[in-house]
Amino acid sequence: MPKIRRGNDVFVSWAGDHSPRHVHVYRDGKLIVKWDLEGWRAMKGRAPRRVLILIRELVSEGRL
Repeated sequence: MPKIRRGNDVFVSWAGDHSPRHVHVYRDGKLIVKWDLEGWRAMKGRAPRRVLILIRELVSEGRL
């Protein structure tokens, strides 16, 4: 999956990556959070509320 940019945040998810299905979120080149899309929790880092809203939107759009 390509990088998806929303504002200053970049969302990266790879097809065929290890389980659970997850997304990496970067801001200014730094990892903000690695988010578990199946368990809906942070695997690494912390997700600001705005990032959670964007993840939810991308999932509903079928982009993640």
